[in-house]
Amino acid sequence: MPALDALLDGPRAERAFLLKAVFAGAWAIGIEDEAPLSVVVLARGSATFTGADGIGHELVPGDVVLARGPSPYTFGDRGDRPVSIRILPGQVCVDPHGQVLPDEMFTGVRTWGNARDTGADDTTVLLIGTYERATSVGALLLARLPESVVLHDSDPTLTTLLATELDGEDAGQSVVLDRLLDLVLVTAVRTLLTDTPARPTDPTVTRALAALEARPDLPWTVATLGAHVGLSRAALARRFTHHVGEPPLTYLTRWRLALAADLLAATDLPLAAIAGRVGYTSPFALSAAFKRAHGVAPATYRRAS
Repeated sequence: MPALDALLDGPRAERAFLLKAVFAGAWAIGIEDEAPLSVVVLARGSATFTGADGIGHELVPGDVVLARGPSPYTFGDRGDRPVSIRILPGQVCVDPHGQVLPDEMFTGVRTWGNARDTGADDTTVLLIGTYERATSVGALLLARLPESVVLHDSDPTLTTLLATELDGEDAGQSVVLDRLLDLVLVTAVRTLLTDTPARPTDPTVTRALAALEARPDLPWTVATLGAHVGLSRAALARRFTHHVGEPPLTYLTRWRLALAADLLAATDLPLAAIAGRVGYTSPFALSAAFKRAHGVAPATYRRAS
């Protein structure tokens, strides 16, 4: 399976949290739900998205925001607007003082916000889909995504389908919404990984990344990886860290454990077989590394999946 196909094979929403948020006037919401991944489409109006880095992004209709937890982020009518609504884990909505907000903000089964008229000139409509479990997204994909990213010019057909389905109450709605969310995510990620500089611009570093991702089972060292791509150990370490943001072997460990997580979630392979596939000498070595990274033992992760 091609590397990109393997990444995009991960998303499997299962009764994901989906909502149409409708706001007017002055508003700002802070997302602190710690969800592994949220997909937000601006369907109407305008808004500012501010990620954990504090940088504001002005959004226009059709823009898609991908945001990974656990870092918080905000949406508002402008970037400097104080947060008036906080979204906590479990999708609990509170005011800045921690008081739970009244249910009156729900204006429909899946519609929420401070505006009643979705067609008013000053109304902003956000379509929000949240993967609440990492296993629903795929650890490989999460390992590749930036903490947050804004993509422009999404497919208007998908946006219309998602908005229409959120307004309905037909039988099987949850299943349809899950599949639409997966489709929006896959389309956005495909754009991100193929049409934007999500990969390093240094072709040698790109080859090094491809080698690590294609053969995580090999006993890579910085020296052998450097020889594979024609760079000295020091030159590869410097250029790889500059472009990827972490040293080669740190990235390799994260990639191996992400692959192990997906194999645990999607297959019945014994831990020893998974360890061999992802480059660990024994199931015990994999189990120790996996627990450090994911906070649970492989068997616990598999049962939760």
